[in-house]
Amino acid sequence: MDLFVVGEIVKTRGLRGCLKVLTQVETQNIIAGLESVYLEDVLGQRKSHELRAFSASGKFLFLELKDITDIDSAKALVGYKVLIPGEMLEALPQGEYYWRDIIGLDVYDEEGKHLGRIESIFPTGGNDVYVCKGEREILLPAIAEVIRHIDIDKKIMTVRLLEGL
Repeated sequence: MDLFVVGEIVKTRGLRGCLKVLTQVETQNIIAGLESVYLEDVLGQRKSHELRAFSASGKFLFLELKDITDIDSAKALVGYKVLIPGEMLEALPQGEYYWRDIIGLDVYDEEGKHLGRIESIFPTGGNDVYVCKGEREILLPAIAEVIRHIDIDKKIMTVRLLEGL
């Protein structure tokens, strides 16, 4: 099953096992229609948990799971990742991509020279920045002048390096 990380459990809330999740998605409503979520521990082990309740506030989700009913059980889950099935993701408009689709792409310049691979992404005020690691680390602003073409199927990104990159 294709699973998608929506966030990480950062702490508990209350005494009845509510989990506070720092979300990595822009829309928290993605969980609204789900009956269960998966939790992944630091070793990559995954387990499905039925949702009892869910709410959102800013960059946080608050999850209540049917099998986690006290603070001690909840505290043991801090640091776990929260995942949902990939098919729950909304289709994006042409030219927009989920971070999970961008991370891992091989990066080439317009002359065909391999520059490295996208290892991570971080948001800034105006645009995301792709971290390309190869012989050296290159920070690529996710703007049309730099990102010339993305082929998800072939796992390739073509870029134009601007002065100073």
